[in-house]
Amino acid sequence: MEKLQQSKLRHYARKLAVESEPGLSNAQLMLTNHDLKPVEPERRQWGPWNFVGFWVADSFNINTWMISSSMIAGDNGISWWQSWLCVWIGYSIAGCFICLTGRIGATYHISFPVIARASFGTWGSLWPVFNRAAMACIWYGVQAWIGGQCVTLMLRAIWSNYQDLPNTFPSPSTNTRDYVSFFLFWFCSLPAIWFPVHKIRHLFTVKAYFAPAAGLTFFIWAIVRAHGLGPIVRQGGKAQGSALGWAMVQGIMSSIANFATLIVNDPDFARFARKPKDALWSQLITIPVGFAITSFIGIIVSSSSAVIFGGTPVWNPLELLGRFLEGANSGERFGVFIIAAAFTLAQLGTNIAANSISAGTDMTALLPRYINIRRGGYICAIVGLAMCPWNLLSSSNNFTTYLSAYSVFLSSIAGVMICDYYIVRKGYFQIRDLYSARRSSPYYYTFGFSWRGYTAYICGILINIVGFVGAIGRPVPAGATYLYNLNFFGGFIVASGTYYLLCRFFPIPATSDTWMEVGDEIRNPSVAYGADEYLDRASSEGTPDKYVVKVDEEAGVRDRKQDHF
Repeated sequence: MEKLQQSKLRHYARKLAVESEPGLSNAQLMLTNHDLKPVEPERRQWGPWNFVGFWVADSFNINTWMISSSMIAGDNGISWWQSWLCVWIGYSIAGCFICLTGRIGATYHISFPVIARASFGTWGSLWPVFNRAAMACIWYGVQAWIGGQCVTLMLRAIWSNYQDLPNTFPSPSTNTRDYVSFFLFWFCSLPAIWFPVHKIRHLFTVKAYFAPAAGLTFFIWAIVRAHGLGPIVRQGGKAQGSALGWAMVQGIMSSIANFATLIVNDPDFARFARKPKDALWSQLITIPVGFAITSFIGIIVSSSSAVIFGGTPVWNPLELLGRFLEGANSGERFGVFIIAAAFTLAQLGTNIAANSISAGTDMTALLPRYINIRRGGYICAIVGLAMCPWNLLSSSNNFTTYLSAYSVFLSSIAGVMICDYYIVRKGYFQIRDLYSARRSSPYYYTFGFSWRGYTAYICGILINIVGFVGAIGRPVPAGATYLYNLNFFGGFIVASGTYYLLCRFFPIPATSDTWMEVGDEIRNPSVAYGADEYLDRASSEGTPDKYVVKVDEEAGVRDRKQDHF
């Protein structure tokens, strides 16, 4: 009987196993599957305009509006033009970081979990991957909750009585109506998780046309109700002196923090680029321009609320849109429905791009034998449903505090990863060894963990930990608070600097003395042990179908016993 049960368990385990390359050892089955291996040429379908469409679509979401408009709300609010200046600076900096990490994926066609193995170790990479996966799941819930508010507006525009749905929720931060809307958005998002990454780009194309048009309509509507731009732009900020300076710093850092997960996980998308150049200028230009335009709309619309309704500006555009429903005629209700529907689509696209795919890719690395991107995406959705995202959005202070805390951990990961690739290794990876669990692998380090990477990672967190305690309400020295206001830069600089110094005094293998990116030689690599030849070369080149790239000692590559891949 016991043997029968064991055989059934093995049968179900084989059924649950995902697609992987034949000939892999048990250890390698914990390191690779179809979604983790380098992207083959036939799946590299993202050109520069796909990246433009992706970022235009991603820029138009409620979260971007909230970040910019929250800068002008509250007791230390700044003026509209100061807020917009913060947005330009913040997203321009974020665009540079995005291109730095994206180039790694676009060159070697590998995702963040695989890249992390180079700096944190074969097994040591699992913690940074888990760290980001957990945060992506939380962020999925936050974005889904905002999407639920869009659904609420759609239903209110159709049935005004939906606003008065009886409340049976004990939480002071939400009610039955909002949770029902949240669940509807969550449930209707599930089919979008099914599609593979290289095909989901069509969703972003549709969103890139529909959502901005609706946002522009909302922008014009708010200006008309405020009787022109004049009354809006003449409003001044409340912050003065040093408070104004630090408010602007916080605004810049909030914009960067909004990209904390995207900075780390951009290789998950960039690996589908046809060539590295396709993921460079398209992202470097589109990110600051697209997000600045969306933020400008959010800033003006939020500022208009003080003119239209009086009092403090409404930092949540959905709350303002809800006020437009009060006493609205049938035409205005239809307008609210269309704008809310566009916002719903915007939230869906953002949640899939920034959270579902990110978490799915990370979970694939955590258990590649049984989890692929699709299954990981559904696990992410379940976690997002189980959490309580409404608590993070109860006020602009809670929202910005969460964003800052979010970037503390990811900035350290980004610092180590970027320093490892650009400064320490000078663009050189041995791709095959990134999928190896052998001790001879240059990325195995000590029992699969890189103490240099972890030391730098912890140092990057420690520089901000005291300020984080202050951000959640505990008394801390003023200096720690000021340092925490620069949390992303602090974590990134300390982590990258520490990692460089440790690698300088304690050198690591598989590095190059000169700039050496060999990603263009990757075709369809086999990572199984014993595969002596594993790279496909086009037959038109007149060379054998498969070949192995030898290490050129004169090129300055250390550890010459290792193959390029």
